[in-house]
Amino acid sequence: MPNAESIEFRPLANRPSRRRVLTWLGAGAAMPVIAACGSGDAQAKSFPVSYSEAQWRKRLTPDQFAILRKDGTERPYSSPLLKEKRAGTYVCAADGHPLYSSRTKYDSRTGWPSFWKPLRGAISTARDYKLGYSRTEVHCARCGGHLGHVFNDGPRPTGKRYCMNGDAMKFRPA
Repeated sequence: MPNAESIEFRPLANRPSRRRVLTWLGAGAAMPVIAACGSGDAQAKSFPVSYSEAQWRKRLTPDQFAILRKDGTERPYSSPLLKEKRAGTYVCAADGHPLYSSRTKYDSRTGWPSFWKPLRGAISTARDYKLGYSRTEVHCARCGGHLGHVFNDGPRPTGKRYCMNGDAMKFRPA
C-alpha cells in the first residue's frame, strides 16, 4: 500500500468542470424554447388581405410596418390612442378591419391601449415564445398583422387584457 507521500493527486482528464456541466444543463433547458421560437407565426398563415413585403412597406409607416409585419412593440406610453376617450371603433392600421369598440377600452396602466373584449371575428391568436415563455399573440383576422398580446389579468366580465400597440390601430370616431 502506498504511503501518503507517494500518492499523486491529478485531476481526472475526462471529468467535466462544474462550469461545463452547468453550461450543458442550461443549453438543454433552452432547447425547447429555441425550437418553439416562431411557432404560431401568423405571417405563415393565409389571410383574406395579403400583400408582398414591398407592398406592405409602401402602405404602412415604418413604425406600423415594424409592429404589424415584423411583430414589433412600440414604447410604452408613446401612443396617442392611449388617451383617446371618444366613442368609436379601433381598426387595424393595415387594412381598416374593425377590431375593438371604445366601450371595451380601459386604462390598464401598462402604457398600451387595452381592451377587455374584441369585436366578433376581429382577431386571431397564436402562441408566441419569443421571450422564452408562452404568450398569446393577437393578430388582425383579415390581414394577419401583429397587434399585441392578450393576458388573463383583465377586468370583468371577461378577465382578459388585450394589450395592443397603438401604432397597429387607427381610431374611427362614432
